Amino acid sequence: MLRLIAALVVAFTVVPGAVHAADPQLFTLSSAAFADDAVLPLKYAGGTLCGSDSRGGNISPPLTWSNPPAGTKSFAVLIIDPDGRRGLGSVHWVAYGIPAARTGLQEGDGGTPPAPDITEGKNSRGTLGYTGPCGPPVDAPHHYIIDVIALDLAPGALQAGLDRDELLKMIDGHSLGPASMVVRYRREP
Repeated sequence: MLRLIAALVVAFTVVPGAVHAADPQLFTLSSAAFADDAVLPLKYAGGTLCGSDSRGGNISPPLTWSNPPAGTKSFAVLIIDPDGRRGLGSVHWVAYGIPAARTGLQEGDGGTPPAPDITEGKNSRGTLGYTGPCGPPVDAPHHYIIDVIALDLAPGALQAGLDRDELLKMIDGHSLGPASMVVRYRREP
């Protein structure tokens, strides 16, 4: 029985990058500013919202995606910190209505105002747009999940200002698939 369990664990173990190398047609997400599982550069961390000791630039990162599923009409982007709010999670960016013709977002597209073809949703602070990571310096590095979700909804189909939970309800049944990456960040004391 133990051998069977061990064989199953080996069979289903994912080696980072191996799936992408084997199938270049997968919907994938990357950034010119950092790699998957890397440390988030300081310029994308929270700025003055984190307090006077934060040195971050609070700039949304550049993202690039490729090979979206057939039938994609728009994209949604979510940046979530499951470690935030002492393990309850926090939302750093909700953006959607991004036209299918786009293959990514430029650095700063989540600013105020956002790029003209992006619909902004509410982050955990209750404001529109991107807010960079700024967890307590006493915490271990937090993990930030960046998801790009391909949708069969046309740009403009959803009202502006949805929070993450509202967006997820509205796109239920309309998701064609995600592309994701994770970065880490810890605010230095």
